[in-house]
Amino acid sequence: MHKTIKTILTYPVWTLQLFTGVKSFRDNPLIGSRRLNETGLHVLRQSVAHRAASWRRRRLKRAIPPHLVTEFDRDGFVVIRDFLPAATFSRLLDDVRQYRGEARETIQGDTVTRRIALEPRVLARMPGVRTLLDVPLLGRLIRLAGSRDCEPLYYIQTILPHAVTGVPDPQLQLHADTFHPTVKAWFTLTETAENSGPFVYVPGSHRLNPARQAWEKRMSLEAAGSADRLSGRGSFRVDEEALAAMGYPAPRAVAVPANTLIVADTGGFHARGVSEQPGIRVEIWAYERGNPFFAPLVDPWRIHAVGRRRAPALWAFHDWLEEGGVGVHVWRKRGDVGAFDLDVGGHASVHVPPGLSGRFGQVTSRMLRRFVRR
Repeated sequence: MHKTIKTILTYPVWTLQLFTGVKSFRDNPLIGSRRLNETGLHVLRQSVAHRAASWRRRRLKRAIPPHLVTEFDRDGFVVIRDFLPAATFSRLLDDVRQYRGEARETIQGDTVTRRIALEPRVLARMPGVRTLLDVPLLGRLIRLAGSRDCEPLYYIQTILPHAVTGVPDPQLQLHADTFHPTVKAWFTLTETAENSGPFVYVPGSHRLNPARQAWEKRMSLEAAGSADRLSGRGSFRVDEEALAAMGYPAPRAVAVPANTLIVADTGGFHARGVSEQPGIRVEIWAYERGNPFFAPLVDPWRIHAVGRRRAPALWAFHDWLEEGGVGVHVWRKRGDVGAFDLDVGGHASVHVPPGLSGRFGQVTSRMLRRFVRR
């Protein structure tokens, strides 16, 4: 009886999630239904989302230089070296090196990731970084790749490969972040060589083709019970043999100097390149992911002053959920730290159970079931 009540309460939510960016085959039995995916549910959601993104991008392309639009349409990502004048970049780098404050850290495999949210209070102490975020071309490219006219989440991100003992970083596997177009951007503050964890992308894999859709359908049939946790959560992993069968070229490692901007549709296949040795990679990192099917007529996140306060608000929300016993927030607090610090602050001793959702603001069926049990 109790199980029946829980199912009745959660089915409307599971149904509504079909019309959002929710992607987990494990947490939503409709998204993970073999029967529904045999009839084409996953492929339909993906196809509609891509068509909606293409329609929105037609307008977003207008303010971007044509050669960059051509590069993005062809490859799924854009690379601009020497994005800032040398003197401007030097001031930005000095600001980041001198800044110390609150950050968050998480661990994936043997790699620690640190993020400092670039909210207005933090940007007031780093005017050089604020200058970067106010460059119109940066925002326009991020909006184009994400297909949304929305202020992204900005962070200073530090990647520390081999910083702790663990299994290999799961980000080293080629994967698509989700079933629809979405965006991540990296403005490099350190040089990234081919052997020190560069961005890797499969050119053209942001575009669907019949072979890709057939592969997506096969993956959707088994995803809910997949031994690969991240594939089960909707971020499909892929190998080079499958890529070739889909007609895509070999992955390309993007080794770049500091002061380079990379903007990518991470609905295409990508990965973090292998770091042969422990090291550090520091960048200004941007991310945005919203509803892939609908763009609201009135979106407060388009306003800089509002959008740039999202990151700390979302962290606080997940802290609140954890305090209420609803899951574990994988981004742990870290005080008085700098972006270039090599010390991970005992983060390896923080035991975060695998499989918990890291997506900000996503109310999953797991959370709902937790509330029902109460």
